[in-house]
Amino acid sequence: MNSFFIEYRDPLFGIIVFFALIFVITFSSYWWSRYKRQEDYRHLDKFLRQFRSLPSQEELKVLITSGELSEKTWLLLAHSYAGNGDYEKSIGIYNELLKVGDKANYRDTMFLLGRTYFKAGFLERAKQVFLEILKNHPRTPQALTYLLLVHEYMREYELALEILEPLDELNKPIESDGAYLHSLILINDTNLTSQEKAEKLLCIYKSTHRLTYMVFEYLFRINPKLAWENFDSSKCHLLVDILWHVDKKDLDLDIIAKNGYLRELYTARGDIELSSKSSVFEFDVMINLKNKANATLAFEYICAECKQIFPFGFNRCSNCHAIDSSIVEFSLTKNYHRNSSEENNSFQ
Repeated sequence: MNSFFIEYRDPLFGIIVFFALIFVITFSSYWWSRYKRQEDYRHLDKFLRQFRSLPSQEELKVLITSGELSEKTWLLLAHSYAGNGDYEKSIGIYNELLKVGDKANYRDTMFLLGRTYFKAGFLERAKQVFLEILKNHPRTPQALTYLLLVHEYMREYELALEILEPLDELNKPIESDGAYLHSLILINDTNLTSQEKAEKLLCIYKSTHRLTYMVFEYLFRINPKLAWENFDSSKCHLLVDILWHVDKKDLDLDIIAKNGYLRELYTARGDIELSSKSSVFEFDVMINLKNKANATLAFEYICAECKQIFPFGFNRCSNCHAIDSSIVEFSLTKNYHRNSSEENNSFQ
């Protein structure tokens, strides 16, 4: 039976032990490295989670009162969160700063909190914050302005109008807001007929020379004949998208024939043939193609104040809240509403 065992003095025994040690060391090193790698991943993930979630209120209170970061730094952090759309974190920081922050900055922090509530869509909470500011600091135009916007967004137009008086006393311009709010009240008045609304809107437009887009968008939608009767040809470029979408049956050919811009626009659309070329590139291309290409105009809207671009028309910019600041830009695009039989000549 001893023939089955190798004596430790046999050279073959030493070779077997050597390779056995190599195997044990390699096996141990492999599993140890896997373990350490998993530990490193867990540690890194735990570290990154600190940045993905906001500390609890108690943790925030400890961090803010510890003084490791200045109040200005916390305000900048909250502003950064709000700018990225992470309103929950921003609101959490502002609320904690109101409890333990410098009382000298209390009003400013309250305003930032109210503005963040407004941007996040918590209009009732925003209203309460701005009312609280005005209760203690009535001459705060920024709070008054945002309170007006809150009432407007909540369709409380009469309450919004009441804010114009204190804003006027603070020497803030209110003409555009007044005309805009009165127009909204008219459009949403269920006791008036569409014809009465149109006539009253025209009175506002003629007396203020404001809200061109808002008034004529409503008129061309409700009463195209009245819109053409009061149409100002010098405003064509402001209303090009509205004019482009007017039904062919509602066109006033007498007015169109007298205005070069309108002749080119409706020749490009294929309704008439009164122009052979145009100084507007998009119109000129479509006139020369003589409606054989499957092309139309696509529109986008730029705020003249903040230069923000929107895919739809607006009367008040949702970014800077300017009124009547919409600039219409257009470009050639494929017409997806044409019949499939015309696709052989499609515009690409």
